[in-house]
Amino acid sequence: MSAIKRPVQALAATSWFRLPRQPMLRHLTFAVLAGVAFYFITNWFSAFNDYELGEIAFFAIALAGLTLLTGITGQISLGNGGFMAVGAFTLALLYTHTKWNLVPELAVVVVVSVIAGAIIGFPATRLRGPYLAGMTLTVALGLPYLTNQYESIFGGDQGLQTPPPTGPTDINPEQWLAWIQILSALIVLVLLGNLLRSRFGRSFRAVRDDEIAASLAGINVSRTKVIAFMVSAGCAGLAGALLALSAGVTNSAEFPLALSIYLLAGVVIGGTGSLMGVWWGAIIVVYLPNEWAMDLASDFHANSLVSANLAIIIFGLVLVVMMLVAPSGIQGGIRWVVGKLAAYFSSDTITNMTLPLQQPTESGSNPPANGGSVAAAEKQGV
Repeated sequence: MSAIKRPVQALAATSWFRLPRQPMLRHLTFAVLAGVAFYFITNWFSAFNDYELGEIAFFAIALAGLTLLTGITGQISLGNGGFMAVGAFTLALLYTHTKWNLVPELAVVVVVSVIAGAIIGFPATRLRGPYLAGMTLTVALGLPYLTNQYESIFGGDQGLQTPPPTGPTDINPEQWLAWIQILSALIVLVLLGNLLRSRFGRSFRAVRDDEIAASLAGINVSRTKVIAFMVSAGCAGLAGALLALSAGVTNSAEFPLALSIYLLAGVVIGGTGSLMGVWWGAIIVVYLPNEWAMDLASDFHANSLVSANLAIIIFGLVLVVMMLVAPSGIQGGIRWVVGKLAAYFSSDTITNMTLPLQQPTESGSNPPANGGSVAAAEKQGV
């Protein structure tokens, strides 16, 4: 192993290998490297794989907002599926009644979703635990199906058309949309990463750890919770708008209650409170209900009732296993392994940390200046 250890230590010691210390520069470095990697991946993938990669990107946005609210601030929410519906229908209405470009439409979607998050966040500041989860659950249940009551505005069961944007002629539409969704995800994660490194991020963590102590430290607990709800709702709304572009149509069937449950499970499986873990959670949310559960149901010839609920059952089993094996989620397990490897390959090894014991002095001799005086006093019975 020494033949591997020495080159790794030499590589880690070089100045160019170290990331910038400033959070913004470090996050931008990660985003640029990830963007270059995604560019080559989308060129290598097929059109259907690009479509799935775009799904992973916008679910990563939704999970990032939820991990800020639940993992960083400690507010359990089951209503982010409803906020995704707000964003999707806002984009559909803008597309139907305006001729704007996609960028200002997405900006309006974020603003409307943030306002919706503030409306829900103000009364939610008085609730905790299961009561807060129950209130946000009504949002996930009520908002999507409220659109069916106003068919003239929201299109009813047929929904509203949200065709994907058209790109250059030499790029297929799925790849172009995937680039837009990936770019949106990287921008959101950079902004959230810097937000969590600011005083707002410290306030979020303080409220999560102890609301009374945070209040005594001068933090406005209610305002901090509302800000967390607003940021989370803005991320969910943007993700819902990007989902609407992928689906091509927006109706209530795109936002069932199971979507909110999948989002919360994805946060826990990926790593609660970790922005890097949202990518693992997004992969689980995309592939487990749509492919892995369906393939498993077809292999065992399950009936329609079992097939419809198999994804939720698997999510529950995966959550139980993760809590036993890796309580910090997939990203927490990766961080643990990387920490062990970094400790092994570290060049700053400390050896021979034993301290010599002071020998007791003879009676009548001058004791040492520090520890020997104590030993002499004990010998004389003092």
